[in-house]
Amino acid sequence: MLRHPIPGFSGHGCSVTTVNRSRINSSLALVAGAAVVVTLAGCSASETATAAGACPTAAPTSAGTPEWTLAGATGSVAVTGSTDTAAPVVTVTAPFSVTETQVHTLRAGDGPVVSDTAAVSVCYMGVDGRDGSVFDSSYERGAPVQFSLNGVVPGFQKAIAGQTVGSTVGVAVTSADGYPQGQPAAGIWPGDTLIFAIKILSATG
Repeated sequence: MLRHPIPGFSGHGCSVTTVNRSRINSSLALVAGAAVVVTLAGCSASETATAAGACPTAAPTSAGTPEWTLAGATGSVAVTGSTDTAAPVVTVTAPFSVTETQVHTLRAGDGPVVSDTAAVSVCYMGVDGRDGSVFDSSYERGAPVQFSLNGVVPGFQKAIAGQTVGSTVGVAVTSADGYPQGQPAAGIWPGDTLIFAIKILSATG
C-alpha cells in the first residue's frame, strides 16, 4: 500500500515508536508493480476513500502491552492495533527485517471470512522496518480505503485474506512480498521489510 512519502529518518539500532506520522497525504499504491501515484494503482475507481465509516485519528492514550511482538532476522517490532477511538501503535527497533512474511491477528472480528479476491474497505498504517518511519496511513487521513485484494502486493493480500471482517491484523512483509525494487517516492528502498497494522471494515465478493 504505498503512495506518497515525507522523508523518513534513519535510525540504525534505534527504537522508534510510530503513531500516525505519515509521509503520504493520500493512500499509497499497494498494487504490485504499480508506479507510485496517488491512487492504489491497479484498483482504479474501487481504490478511492469511502465515505462510509472513518479511521480514528487520535493517538492512543497509552501504548500499553503490545498485542504482537516479533523478533526479526534483524531488529524487532511491537504492534498494538487500533481501537474505535485511537490509531494503532507500531514500535520498531531498527533496522527490522524478516525473511518470511509474518501475519498475526491482533483481535478477531465476528464478520464473514474475507476471500482471496474480495473487495475490502480497511484502515491501515504502513511502517518501513529499515528506519521505523510511517510511509502511509489512512488513520492520519481519517478515511478508510477500498480496493480489491487481487490487485495489491502479495504481503497485503496475505494479511487480509482468510481473516474475518472486523479483525485487526498485523503483518511484517518481506521485500519480495512488497516492493522488491523499492518505491522511491514513498522512501522505500529495495530490500525493505514493511509492517502494516490493518483494521478490516468490510468485504464483498
